Amino acid sequence: MKVLVIGDVVGRPGRDMVQLHTKELRRQHHIDLVVANVENAAAGFGLTPAIAEDFFTWGVDVLTSGNHIFDKKEIIEYIARTARLLRPANYPPRSAGSGLYLGKTTTGIPYAVLNLQGRVFMPPSDCPFQTADTILEKIPENVNVRIVDMHGEATSEKQAMGLFLDGRVSAVVGTHTHVPTADEHVLPHGTAFLCDIGMTGPYDSVIGVDKEQIVEKFLDQMPRRFETATGDARLSAVLIEVDEKTGLSRSIDRILVK
Repeated sequence: MKVLVIGDVVGRPGRDMVQLHTKELRRQHHIDLVVANVENAAAGFGLTPAIAEDFFTWGVDVLTSGNHIFDKKEIIEYIARTARLLRPANYPPRSAGSGLYLGKTTTGIPYAVLNLQGRVFMPPSDCPFQTADTILEKIPENVNVRIVDMHGEATSEKQAMGLFLDGRVSAVVGTHTHVPTADEHVLPHGTAFLCDIGMTGPYDSVIGVDKEQIVEKFLDQMPRRFETATGDARLSAVLIEVDEKTGLSRSIDRILVK
């Protein structure tokens, strides 16, 4: 089974790349499941119901998120009734939505997608490690393919999560920093790992934001409204090959589409 996980989609440039390339990537690589992190898809901050529906139309199966998921208030009612849009599972239980999705591919392969958020340099949340333990116990035994989006700032925390879940999930891939890392590998017990997939959006920027605005912010520390950049749009993703019988990964490779 082949799984494509698309890194943080930022604004219209990121959405355009997903729209243009996802279905072709599915066809070219014979992909069974597509997951995308979309918490920055609406003008760089948050997500709207209409944009979420667009992603499903463009060939994305499951949407993950992170600390910006509730930036647009209209998403609260939508996420409560849309199982394929996730918020971090280690948010308070009373938060709208869920952090776990159980589904099946078009060929009938069952899978699970789990969304977690780190705590190092991040807003307060429950322990992602304990949350992962609790949720994994609830996943049916026949669901061997298990993909984890670890949305966090610190590479150390993401690496620790990979090792913590090694052999128990198919993949732990990081999102949030918008900067792709080059440490993709399969861990000793069969879990594919990468610290950060990187951004799907405008790379002529500072993590997706207009570069002049960011530089000025560092120079004067004055408040200003950040706007999504537009230049050099790229799609950053990872392609993971999983043995659907064992749930362990055979390979993980980075994909960058310009």
